[in-house]
Amino acid sequence: MTMFVKSTMKKAALLAIALAGATSTIQAQAGGRNMGGGDCAQNAYNCADAPNPLPAPNTVWLEEMTWMDVRDALKAGKTTVIIPTGGMEPNGPWLVTGKHNYVLQANCDAIARKLGNALCAPIVKFVPEGGIDPATGHMGSPGTISTREGTFRALLADIVHSLKMHGFQRIILIGDSGGNQGGQRAVADSLTAIWKGAPIVAHVQEYYDYAGVKKHMESRGVHENAPENLHDDPVISLNMMITDPKSIRLDERVKLGKAGINGTSLADRAKSTAWAREIVEYRAATTVEAIKRAIANKGTLPAAPARD
Repeated sequence: MTMFVKSTMKKAALLAIALAGATSTIQAQAGGRNMGGGDCAQNAYNCADAPNPLPAPNTVWLEEMTWMDVRDALKAGKTTVIIPTGGMEPNGPWLVTGKHNYVLQANCDAIARKLGNALCAPIVKFVPEGGIDPATGHMGSPGTISTREGTFRALLADIVHSLKMHGFQRIILIGDSGGNQGGQRAVADSLTAIWKGAPIVAHVQEYYDYAGVKKHMESRGVHENAPENLHDDPVISLNMMITDPKSIRLDERVKLGKAGINGTSLADRAKSTAWAREIVEYRAATTVEAIKRAIANKGTLPAAPARD
């Protein structure tokens, strides 16, 4: 870890502690009554205990909920929140740059619903993708957006701290890209040390197990017999497709006779949709079990042994 990253993490930790005190002071001054972006005295809907005039929405995404929806969900026991991190990077000629974000749209939703007591924070789309200037790694391709490692970690720390202040008791970080894993683990471990496990903050590394998903899907007929040497494969394409077929340009590829990757055809919509659902279900089930283990451990589990 570079001195810059260490310094940034230390500053973020100190800032987190300072902000906790500042937030408590502000809430005390306001009497904890002013909510919703307005003054309780000016409109009853701005009061902390105002009844929600609308029924609860059928969503697990914080950004699709009103503040009242989130408040009521917390009171109902939905005190676990998942922070998913994706990215913006090149993925060959067929997949959009937001590949990981499309994957997470389906997977975080499924994971939260399977847990039953969880919500999803907005997908963090800006992550380390390589050096910016001079450009290295994925930054060599147009459309990539990268952050410095310290920026990424500071952002995650602020997101986690925000969710802590609202009463979430279990804050889970999952990442769909390899470059996200180290930063998530470092932030989770740092905040666990500062807050002594209240709330539980855990990086669930088991979510990022594409090798395991591929092995599972081989038994379902998804094979990779003809590598095309692109930043693409059947599993990730199918996982994206369940969110939006346009994200893998499926219609255009069918017309070109290119609706396949690494020897697996995606042209049969019914078969591909069934495969896609199986991928999401498998990833959700394995991640839910890993989240439960992390919660029982009161933090991130030890790193898995490196694969050969």
